[in-house]
Amino acid sequence: MDRQAPIADLHTRPLPISLFALIGDFVRRQVRAYTSAAAMLLGISLLVVWIPRQVGAIVDGLISHRSSPAQLAGELALLLAAGAAIYFMRVGWRLKLFAAAYRLGVELRDRLFQRLTLHDPRFFQHHRTGDLMAMATNDIDAIEMASGEALLAGFDGSLTLVAVVAMMTLGVDWRLALIALLPFPLMAASFWWIARRIHVHSRDALDRFADMNDHVQESLSGVRTLRALGLEGRSGERLSRLAGQASDASLAAQRWEAAYEPAVGVCLATATALTLAMGGVLVWRGELSVGTLTAFSMYLGQMIWPMFAAGWVLSLIERGKAAWLRLAPVLEEAPRIADDGPRTDFRPGTLAIHGLRYRYPGQTRDALADIDLHLPGGRTLGVAGATGAGKSTLLRLLLRQLQPSAGSLLWGDAGLDELRLATLRGAIGWVPQEPFLFSASVADNIALARPEASPQAIEAAARLAAIHDDITRFPRGYATAVGERGVTLSGGQRQRVAIARALLADAPLLLLDDALSAVDTDTETRILAHLRDTRRNRTVIVVSHRLTALMDADHIVVLDAGRIAEQGRHEALVAAGGWYARQWRYQQLQASLEAA
Repeated sequence: MDRQAPIADLHTRPLPISLFALIGDFVRRQVRAYTSAAAMLLGISLLVVWIPRQVGAIVDGLISHRSSPAQLAGELALLLAAGAAIYFMRVGWRLKLFAAAYRLGVELRDRLFQRLTLHDPRFFQHHRTGDLMAMATNDIDAIEMASGEALLAGFDGSLTLVAVVAMMTLGVDWRLALIALLPFPLMAASFWWIARRIHVHSRDALDRFADMNDHVQESLSGVRTLRALGLEGRSGERLSRLAGQASDASLAAQRWEAAYEPAVGVCLATATALTLAMGGVLVWRGELSVGTLTAFSMYLGQMIWPMFAAGWVLSLIERGKAAWLRLAPVLEEAPRIADDGPRTDFRPGTLAIHGLRYRYPGQTRDALADIDLHLPGGRTLGVAGATGAGKSTLLRLLLRQLQPSAGSLLWGDAGLDELRLATLRGAIGWVPQEPFLFSASVADNIALARPEASPQAIEAAARLAAIHDDITRFPRGYATAVGERGVTLSGGQRQRVAIARALLADAPLLLLDDALSAVDTDTETRILAHLRDTRRNRTVIVVSHRLTALMDADHIVVLDAGRIAEQGRHEALVAAGGWYARQWRYQQLQASLEAA
């Protein structure tokens, strides 16, 4: 299998328990790419060990005057051909190898993204955004290097080492080979000791980079707040400190990686000195020719690459292991909201809630308790209540961002827990109080759920959300970029763009979570009138502190400390004289004073 696995299969594939298991599984699935790269490396190794032997034969021929000019030219041509073949095979194995290794990076990033989309908000409260971004970049890059360059460099170095030692021992002189290999056990011990230090410092470097990344992300997201409070200097000082810590940790890892080169140099220098001493004695005795000693010296020089490869491989493997230790727990963490519902389609209808109860982890009282509601399809439900009464919690339970502690939620012919999350959330249009806009044009943000929507459909949704006139005053109209998180728009404009996005999606259930809080009363009235006129079979739940947004709802519930304290139509609630009536009178008085 030489092609990338379908993205849908990545989430269901068991997660390997270690970096080596991960790489082994990937090599098995990309066996063609790795086999062809290994075959080219084998050819390179055979040519590399043949060249010194050929050079030694040429030297002996020149010394003994046995080689004619034509014979010498032919032998040199063979060396040039071998060099050209080595060049092209080195290019070829790199193309095969790195193309395969990049596929692993794509798979891991897809798997990480899939996993993140399944987690509930509590997961992101415990995992910093910058840390997750660092995992998707630096950590996976380190694993890519371990699966690509480290794997093939290890294979190439090992193959070259075996071939060179075999030629030194069997093809030249076993006594010289034995003397030359004496320092290598000490080098292996030093490599093991250095690798352990690299692992510790690589993990620390990745953690420090994640800290710096998180601060940069937070600072850029909250840049207007930092400017408003005059905190740019303090933020810059913290960034400088975090960048220094990341640099120091990375430098410490690099220092230990640099220790490989002196270990290799000392080992080969000692091996060369021993070889020349022993070889000189054998040449003086007439037991070894000068050409043979020359070939052996070239073989010894070829030992440089396997030794450097060993250090490079160990360094990449330790970096990859440190990255996998950070990434694996996130990939293994099971979502709190199970996405195992058997149904991928259903018929929306009446929304029925029976005995609904929810308590946040670590809390001593329920956020919602004994909630019973019956909302026929195509009707509008208004939800009111003081801050902390449980209004947003109710919507998050409908979205299955939270799992109820007790009770049932039914929609049409299905329970919400029977539906796949993609099916459920695809049938709901949700507009939170603080909507998120992407760094794209106004049109792209409105058409987020329906990218194929025509300009006319996008404009129609914008008119319903009372944002069209504002858009036409932008420099480029609907093509105007809104900036990161919609930074160039006002709060009310962001809310109305989000409402237009939800209306264009035309979902059978629309949830407005205080989504009109940043617009004026006249704009709110126009938007609600448009919703009534175009409601058709769409069920709407409106949560609002501003009771004018609820007065035309078919049914209104008032939540108090997580329980339904009042319910009914607007007129009945005003006449009842409870919290709703008091709040209505207060808001009407406040509106009158503002108008005056």
